Amino acid sequence: MPDITELILDDHEWFRRQFAALDELRRSTPVDPTALRDVWQPLADHLDVHAVAEEEIFYPQLLRRGGNDAEDETLDAIGDHNDIRDGVHAAARHPIGTDAWWDAVQQARDANDEHMAEEENEGLPDFRLHAAPGLRDALGRQFRAFIQRHRDARGIDVGDKDPATYVEQVEDRNRISAGDADETARLDGSLGIGSLKGK
Repeated sequence: MPDITELILDDHEWFRRQFAALDELRRSTPVDPTALRDVWQPLADHLDVHAVAEEEIFYPQLLRRGGNDAEDETLDAIGDHNDIRDGVHAAARHPIGTDAWWDAVQQARDANDEHMAEEENEGLPDFRLHAAPGLRDALGRQFRAFIQRHRDARGIDVGDKDPATYVEQVEDRNRISAGDADETARLDGSLGIGSLKGK
């Protein structure tokens, strides 16, 4: 079954490999802009899509079910996503392979490295501790389907989000959905299992 925490970790490993591939291309002489584009564009798109998928699927459930630090973990993550997006979108404004392009790619890489480290040491362990395996699998199916539908980031909002506003809006939605007695009663691993943190 596709546990969402495992799918997120799989993406993290792919990100690391793709940035390493850019390192190798940068060492070649002369640097081939077409080869750089072939690695960078799918990476840039997936960085955007991965962030939105987490914001749509993972972090709302972390806020609902995570431990006492879930709100701080989410605020940090949305801020990191903004920093990653800023680097990705800055790179799109420069010719591939120029110094300005490499600077923007490094900006995205640094922000992504920080985000992955925090998520792997905080948000993901928190969610594993507090979320039932059935929920993690159900979210994993949603996460995988979202990624497959949005491979090139078209049709989704990849703009920055205010972290505090994001958390407030998600917590409002969580409170509303917590009032659904049928949802609260389901313990079958669907997105509706339980309405309280730690259930």
